Amino acid sequence: MVIARQTTLIPGRPSEPRHTTKSRYKTRMTGSHSSPQSPDGDCRDLSQQEDKKHWSRNGETHDEDPFGVEQNGEIRYRTMKWWQCGMIMIAETVSLGILSLPSAVAVLGLAPATILIVGLGVVATWTGYVIGQFKLRYPQVHSMADAGEVLFGPIGWGKFGREFLGTAQLLFLIFVMGSHLLTFTVMMDTLTDHGTCSIVFGIVGLILSFTLTLPRTLRKVSWFSIASFISIVSALLITMIALAVQRPGDGKVEATTTVSLDKGFLAVTNIVFAYAGHVAFFGFISEMETPTDYPKTLYLLQITDTSLYVVAAVVIYIYGGKGVHSPALSSTKPITAKVAYGIAIPTIVVAGVINGHVAAKYVYVRLFRGTDHMQRRTFLSVGSWTGITLILWFIAWIISEAIPVFSNLLSLIVSQAQRTTPGHARLLTWAY
Repeated sequence: MVIARQTTLIPGRPSEPRHTTKSRYKTRMTGSHSSPQSPDGDCRDLSQQEDKKHWSRNGETHDEDPFGVEQNGEIRYRTMKWWQCGMIMIAETVSLGILSLPSAVAVLGLAPATILIVGLGVVATWTGYVIGQFKLRYPQVHSMADAGEVLFGPIGWGKFGREFLGTAQLLFLIFVMGSHLLTFTVMMDTLTDHGTCSIVFGIVGLILSFTLTLPRTLRKVSWFSIASFISIVSALLITMIALAVQRPGDGKVEATTTVSLDKGFLAVTNIVFAYAGHVAFFGFISEMETPTDYPKTLYLLQITDTSLYVVAAVVIYIYGGKGVHSPALSSTKPITAKVAYGIAIPTIVVAGVINGHVAAKYVYVRLFRGTDHMQRRTFLSVGSWTGITLILWFIAWIISEAIPVFSNLLSLIVSQAQRTTPGHARLLTWAY
């Protein structure tokens, strides 16, 4: 993997060899350094001094790691194995997006939709790889805001880049959180036959999601992601088997369709949303024990999600027909839909929790980066983390109540935040 370019970062200072960033990560995690003395005879480790700073192209210095020195901290963030990070990425990505794909196939036709799903999967793999390269080259990057500062810094727009991409990322994540609360409400309505007001179900989802977001490290959240993956696969299998038996669509398939611009655009954006997890990748890599293992994590994600997307979308469309619902779990008879929704509860909740955690972590790191509160359990740090998560989930709940149509909310998410945050930023990181 190419992780550094042969350029000069600041005048008079040659660029590092290509292996330096990778070895620096390993050295930082193991704590072993070669310890040259400074010119004045000071025995301080120059490599440790250098690790604390990172030089950007405009000559400014930044903390290299967003979490600082963790050796003696009460809370350690960089603890995830590559497979744990992979499970979090799968749980975050393969959730609500897959539930809208069968209806997208019904609108666009089998051939165009399948080509789009596979093609966007390839694009998502490439852009995810570029994000990993960028993170290894600039270890101080923890979010799209940090990436914006690096990207726009050389032209003097570093602050603008930080605030613009940071705001876009935060809005995107909050809308995704809202979509999960909306799906939770739909699920509870289905299970209880609309037993009470939908607002009550939304508040229940808000309280549950807020509680599960309280752990401050992603490693603790990663254990939830295993249950999330099992639940979504099981729910989809139940739906596919039930539709194959019930055959409401009678096996009628249209290779292509004639569709209006607005409906076609909505279907395409729903497919794009299924690959929209990249917005959180910088945060995930930052909490890996060995960030250079990220390619394995990425390939685990992309092989899993692309395969599941194609199988679920095609099979459910073939047996569900043109009238397949979004979310797809509602396409079967009521009793089967209840079983599928009941099994899907973990993925509906956990995927939203992961996005909520990333959103809260972005705000928290912006507030306390470079302070002892990052690694300590103080009244201020615990209270701030709790307050941030509560406020973000409350805003997400307001959004879920204001836009009560699942597909329309997904389309709004993609057309607004997704177009500015992961899409354009990924191209910029590649160009940079």
